[in-house]
Amino acid sequence: MSSEKRKWISIVITVLIAGILTALGIYGIGQYGLALFILTPVFIGAGSTILYGYKTSFVKNKRIAAKVGFTALGIFTAVLVVCAIEGIICIAMAAPFGLLFTWIGTLIGYYVINQNNVNSFSVFLLLLICIPLVSFAEKDISPAYHTVTTSVEINAPIEKVWTNVVEFPQLKEPAEFLFKVGIAYPINARIEGEGVGAIRHCTFNTGSFVEPITKWNAPNLLQFDVVEQPVPMKELSFWDVDAPHLHDYFVSKRGQFKLISVSKNKTLLEGTTVYYHNIRPVFYWQLWSNTIVHKIHERVLNHIKSNSEKNS
Repeated sequence: MSSEKRKWISIVITVLIAGILTALGIYGIGQYGLALFILTPVFIGAGSTILYGYKTSFVKNKRIAAKVGFTALGIFTAVLVVCAIEGIICIAMAAPFGLLFTWIGTLIGYYVINQNNVNSFSVFLLLLICIPLVSFAEKDISPAYHTVTTSVEINAPIEKVWTNVVEFPQLKEPAEFLFKVGIAYPINARIEGEGVGAIRHCTFNTGSFVEPITKWNAPNLLQFDVVEQPVPMKELSFWDVDAPHLHDYFVSKRGQFKLISVSKNKTLLEGTTVYYHNIRPVFYWQLWSNTIVHKIHERVLNHIKSNSEKNS
């Protein structure tokens, strides 16, 4: 068998296996975690390299191994987009892990096939088996809660700011890059009733957050739970992507607006969101989620600031 034919057979087999394991992890086990974002790219890099170099001399150096591994990763990524399993934005967010761990996988594959005392096919099977095992293990891990607070100083009396906190009119179209590429953004807010038990509706471009008021301490504190929420983003894709991670993987639990009177005509307004997500590794995805929540806060707080400072 020629080197070129062996290379493409190795890539196709690896991508098929990785695709099946990804579908099993996402749709069967319901996990977006270490198995998907770390072990799968390691398998793509190592698996394609091992199959290509198994009992051959085709993988003569690390550069060849990397070329095979990254080609497999590129095809795997294209399959995710074409099959509407993932959108372009989420793939871009996961790209640092995909590139890094595919490269590490190619190094593992290169080392394995160049060590006479190592059974390379056993390593291939071990990597394959580890992916679903880790997915099942991750399923029982409870998510941690995260708190994000953003503040703005407003040149207006606290009473006027409070009025604009409780409900506010339509916001302008967003200019921020994150919102333009698909991240959900707030449009307006309205409230049904007054005091504890009132229902606040914060409308996003993807739907509404339903927020029962749990503490109404006018004009200083408004606290609420979140009992319903829309999808957190519209995937950028050629098709209508409805990936499982858009539902119940990023969950807002409660929030609050805290108002502090700095002076007669100056108010400090703080917006806080408490949320969790079922996506791992947490430290990486929290960087994204915290940034997004801050951007949402800033959009709302600056709108409240603008409305409150009119005629003040």
